[in-house]
Amino acid sequence: MYDDILLPTDGSSAMATALEHAVAIATDQDARIHVIYVVDKRLYTAASEDSTDEIRQSLEEEAEIALDDARVHIEDEGIECLTHSEEGIPYTTITDYADEQEVDLVVMGTHGETGRERMVNLGSTTERVLKNASMPVLVVDLE
Repeated sequence: MYDDILLPTDGSSAMATALEHAVAIATDQDARIHVIYVVDKRLYTAASEDSTDEIRQSLEEEAEIALDDARVHIEDEGIECLTHSEEGIPYTTITDYADEQEVDLVVMGTHGETGRERMVNLGSTTERVLKNASMPVLVVDLE
């Protein structure tokens, strides 16, 4: 039923719950997991010109760490893992990637824990993915 599962991550410790669900499903279905980290371009385009590069670099470093941590955990479970980082608007980038890669299921947490997501748009990325995804979305309560 599921050959490809997409796991969006923000690198927070709360995402471990969503990761465990994705791993359990992938193990049961003999599926591979795609992990995506979206560098929210709104966070650095709204910044002053002198800090844009620094913010962008910091976000890219966060992405690399988050993807690497997820990949190691998934591969340690014997599951094939593909990682992807992209700049954009999170929900649009997630749904576009899911469509392009023809994933069968998106597994994500109820809300993000880092950066702007925590402070301003609590849960809005998940809500928008739910409304716009063309495939099933499993929302895991992270609380």
